[in-house]
Amino acid sequence: MIKISLKRTLVFLMALSVHFFYAQENNSIPTKKTQFGFAQLDFLSIKMPSDEPNMDFTGLHYNFKLNDWAYTGLGFYGAVGGIRGGFFTLGINAGIQHNFTDHFFVDAGLHFGGGGGASAPDGGGAFILPHLSLGYDFKHFSITTGWSYVNFFDGGTINSNQFYGAIHVPLNFDYSDFNAKEKKFVFDDLNLKDSDWKRNSNRVSLMVHLNNLSVQGDSQFSTGESIDGRTIRLAGFEFISFLSEDWFYFVRADGAFKGIPAGYMDIFLGGGYHLSMNKNRTNIQAKFGIGAGGGGGVDTKGGFLIYPDISLEQKLFDNFYASINKGFLMSPDAHFISSTFGIGLKYYVDKDGILSDTKEFSKAKFKGLQTIIKQDWYVNASRNGNFEQDMHQISLQINVFLNKYIYAAGQTSFANFGDAGAYAEGIVGLGVQSNSFFNNSLSIYGQLLGGAAGGGGISTGEGLIVKPSVGLNLKVSNNLNLRGGIGYVKARGGQLSSVFANFGINYNISILNAK
Repeated sequence: MIKISLKRTLVFLMALSVHFFYAQENNSIPTKKTQFGFAQLDFLSIKMPSDEPNMDFTGLHYNFKLNDWAYTGLGFYGAVGGIRGGFFTLGINAGIQHNFTDHFFVDAGLHFGGGGGASAPDGGGAFILPHLSLGYDFKHFSITTGWSYVNFFDGGTINSNQFYGAIHVPLNFDYSDFNAKEKKFVFDDLNLKDSDWKRNSNRVSLMVHLNNLSVQGDSQFSTGESIDGRTIRLAGFEFISFLSEDWFYFVRADGAFKGIPAGYMDIFLGGGYHLSMNKNRTNIQAKFGIGAGGGGGVDTKGGFLIYPDISLEQKLFDNFYASINKGFLMSPDAHFISSTFGIGLKYYVDKDGILSDTKEFSKAKFKGLQTIIKQDWYVNASRNGNFEQDMHQISLQINVFLNKYIYAAGQTSFANFGDAGAYAEGIVGLGVQSNSFFNNSLSIYGQLLGGAAGGGGISTGEGLIVKPSVGLNLKVSNNLNLRGGIGYVKARGGQLSSVFANFGINYNISILNAK
């Protein structure tokens, strides 16, 4: 009896120990990690075929530092000078930097991507853009100048050597592993542990929106036909990062889905001022952005646009706000001009820390974030002209997890093979992803996205598409997955109705959201 009693007691104690072990493990504070990187703004003036004026090309990139000398990342380019307004691309970067003094360094890199537009001779859209430059580090930013080469090699005739210049700004971020997503803590827990998260937070916001452009004045199609009085309907997203309590910078992108032939899009970088009132339930934001826009037959000359805007936000619940905006979108010489009116749904995040000089937080939750770069293959994509041909595109998707399983997604894609170089997509939607199984190596997902698409002779009507898909994620490391999927894309008002497959890689992290 004593032996049995001792055995039961031992089993009980072991079970109790295991329980407390897992309880401590589940309540442990996720480790704060830092990803070093830099934002890059670059410029080159591309010599075009025949006697066409040069196309001025500007790019916006973010690069991860892999170590002291290597980096990789993503970037967009858009035309801002010449006659090809609406020419856009997306691609991946890889490069090396070597310091030979405390301030001087050599930067050599390669950009590979896809895109085109504005009836340019871009072929299928695939291109390479290597560069070699000399840089100087001013501590808070760097500048580089040198040589670059661009070649739209999949049937295009854009092939040019040119001067290259860039500005690099260090831009690091803190994160934790993806498996920390949806972990919740009250601040007593964080303070008790005296964690690395005990620091000032950084505020950002994400917004999906619908925007209407009421075209005015002498605005016209590239054929010379007036667009005055038309309304172009856009869908897109906006990212804001606060530099202080009031001042911020933003990036936004839109694509047309109704009102003109498919293909119009724009991308803006800018800054603004934020004013809160009514106990932070109501916000007013004034913005000014510069960027590139065009396509869909709209004549924006070289593509350079300015965007002044003011918006009013009202809190709905938690960190979600409804937004309405009014402003102008125009070329500086008013060759193209439109008034804007839009609505959006915005989500604010106080990330990276649990302290603030202006507010008091009481709890924190880690939110999952996925960045996905992939290659899509559309089988027998319908073209204007009543024929079909396979089309390939490079695609960037960002998923923000609303809870442990459901995520909101935004995706942009640009054709790179298949004789459709001007085709692009800008779509949003929802998805669901399972827990990992098979020794935490696999997960499955399903998603439904929709939005604007067009260009490249793909039959999308006025540009509205829907795009359901399912697929698998295969774990490579704590932060990287291989990803594969299959799906279907259908254009409303166009003939595009294709099965597609894709393959890519996910970068998975969790970010701390203080409340």
